[in-house]
Amino acid sequence: MASVLSESYFHDEQAAFEALERIVWPDGPSCPHCGATDRLNRLGVQRSKPSKTHPEGRSVYGLWKCYHCRGQFTVRKGTVFEDSPIPLHIWFQAAHLLCSSKKGISSNQLHRVLGVTLKTAWFMSMRLRTAMGDGGLSPMGGNSSTVEIDEAYIGGAEKNKHANKRTPSRGHGPHATKAPVVALVERNGKARAYHVPDVTGANLREIVGKNVRRGTKIYSDDSAITQSGAWGYSHASVNHKAGEYVRGDVHSNTVEGFFAILKRGIVGTYHHVSEEHLHRYLSEFSFRYSERSALGVEDRERATKALRGIVGKRLTYKSTDRRGAEA
Repeated sequence: MASVLSESYFHDEQAAFEALERIVWPDGPSCPHCGATDRLNRLGVQRSKPSKTHPEGRSVYGLWKCYHCRGQFTVRKGTVFEDSPIPLHIWFQAAHLLCSSKKGISSNQLHRVLGVTLKTAWFMSMRLRTAMGDGGLSPMGGNSSTVEIDEAYIGGAEKNKHANKRTPSRGHGPHATKAPVVALVERNGKARAYHVPDVTGANLREIVGKNVRRGTKIYSDDSAITQSGAWGYSHASVNHKAGEYVRGDVHSNTVEGFFAILKRGIVGTYHHVSEEHLHRYLSEFSFRYSERSALGVEDRERATKALRGIVGKRLTYKSTDRRGAEA
């Protein structure tokens, strides 16, 4: 069996554009300026204007011209790849590495493998995580299926931090300075995780109500908060404090398994994730879990699905300074 890395779109820029066009335009090209789908013509490889970096200009691939509005465009237009100076075949390599690594791949590793700067590698991974965001998927569950819910807290213990890096406490208890995360995992299905300001019955009910169809069975631990979040659904729980972890079909092992992968990725691969960008990392881990091998999705298809998510999303370097801001 040939290596997946021998595919031409990992090495050849023209092949990379043609591959992305098949993913983004399955029904043929569409002009992003006027929306036309006819009278579009592929142009040959063009030469850009000379610059200090490229005195003789550089080759411009994948260019199309619309004869309705006379505008020119490439498949990058209107995607997270728009205006990126990184060659498209390098983007394909980055997408494959991020999608095929169960616990993620660090910016330092991308920087070394792809031959780009560390700053570029970090920003590339953030753009790809934006593409992995669910973008308002329909609710999960229904038809007596089962969804498990739980919360976790991301961050190190304050006592292990240097004195000048400790976070002022936002409350009481061991999780007071950690970032709360709520996850919903459908058995034999997809996962969604959300960073919330605080874990309360009210905000958990809101998340469950938006993401879980009525008629779904919800299982959790015996926390009063998760039980409140499942209000209005068929619900059962296990009492971990009493040493009960499984009772027949009732358990929360699936969602706890998701959190185990998330925490191992953050601790073992990324080492530190700022609360400002946590939501993007949650999109990454939720996407890979939802498109995992156990559901019949292998690395190549997983990367293709991630690349389908680039459309209609933009992320500029400046906007990464504000939580959730996307321009």
